[in-house]
Amino acid sequence: MLDDGFTFGFGLNAGVSWSDYLLALERQRIGLDLSDGIVPATFLVADVGGEIVGRTSIRHSLNEFLAREGGHIGYGVLPIHRRRGYATEILRQSLVVARANGINRVLVTCDEGNIGSAAVIEACGGRFECTVAVQGLPDAPSKRRYWID
Repeated sequence: MLDDGFTFGFGLNAGVSWSDYLLALERQRIGLDLSDGIVPATFLVADVGGEIVGRTSIRHSLNEFLAREGGHIGYGVLPIHRRRGYATEILRQSLVVARANGINRVLVTCDEGNIGSAAVIEACGGRFECTVAVQGLPDAPSKRRYWID
């Protein structure tokens, strides 16, 4: 996913043990000792038959960046597993988790030109609001903003 400019495991760096990584994810989920700019979030992986096919990050609140460009939910499917409906199911399940965390109106964004992601968001009830430029990155694709009630 790095080829697409997409990080799979937030905070998963060389030298971090798996148990420490899982503890950090749990601390983020409950909002404990968060770094500046980080909001409480649930990070989950999508598993099909024992193989990871994708992941999602469900942010429980929005900071300035997330409210403009990132949204409540960021999901991704590994390239070899795309075009099989996994992204739609990942987003559907992410909406269940978001609602369980009290988020009734969910912001989801995707890159302008990412037709597949736009179709997934729309299939899950996303209503297009607008397109915004990415701040600080003039050559980056704009973001399409969708709301799901």
